[in-house]
Order: sequence, then C-alpha cells, then structure tokens
Amino acid sequence: MEGEMTTVEPKVSCVFVCHDGAGRVLLARRGAGARDEPGTWDCGAGALEFGESFETAVAREVQEEYGVRPLGIEQIGVRNVLRGDPVDSHWVAVVFAVRVAPDGVKIGEPHKFDALDWFAPDALPRPLHSQCGETLRLFAAGARGHGGR
Repeated sequence: MEGEMTTVEPKVSCVFVCHDGAGRVLLARRGAGARDEPGTWDCGAGALEFGESFETAVAREVQEEYGVRPLGIEQIGVRNVLRGDPVDSHWVAVVFAVRVAPDGVKIGEPHKFDALDWFAPDALPRPLHSQCGETLRLFAAGARGHGGR
C-alpha cells in the first residue's frame, strides 16, 4: 500500500552454551539446511516465543536441538547482534550457560546440524560461526560458575 510504512523490529534470541560442568562445551556443526553459515560450528539458539520466559525458551530449544533437559540454566550476558551492511538482521541475544548430561546429547534437528561434539575451550573446532566467538567469550568470562577455570 502506498504511503504505509513497514515496521521492522529486532527479534529476541535465547543463545546457549551447553557444558558438562567440567569445562567442556557442546558445539554443533551447521548442515546444508541451516539458515546461514553452513559448515561452521556453533552453540545453540532459538527465538523467544510470545509469552515465554527465557528459561522456558532455553529448556525447549535445548530439548529440540540436543534431545536432553537442562540440569542448570544461568543467564550470562546480553548481546546486540547487528548483521549486514546495511543491517538486514537484528537480534537481541540473551545468553545462557546450560549444564547438560554429556551422555544424553544427540542431534535433535538433523535438517539443521550434521555433527555434534564436546570441546575443551582451548581446542575449539574451525570454522566457528561468526557469532559463536563472542558467545564463548561471555561463557569463558563466567567460567568459574560453570565448571571452568
């Protein structure tokens, strides 16, 4: 319609670093069907749904992506993610450390991910997703609280 303006607003994402409580982090490799950056390793994330608490969103996404229930959820930061020039993607990422039982994890969304593995923070796989490094830095900054250094 002529004269009407379309309002584009940022979306809210719950980003999570799953860990085993002993210093290792769980990363998934994005497959051919991933929204962006296939072939890169990333932590988990999902959009916050209307009326949902952060913790409910994180628990739902961890179950969907990795087939396990969180043993502990801790909010560790917030990021304002602007992608593109000009910006074509804007997310407010609320970041969480999530402890899970390592032996229960599996790929829950094979259309998005083609590999899943545990890594020490000083032995991360390459290439990482463009947003993963900042998320892992937030995780490392609070590592004393979740089994890290």
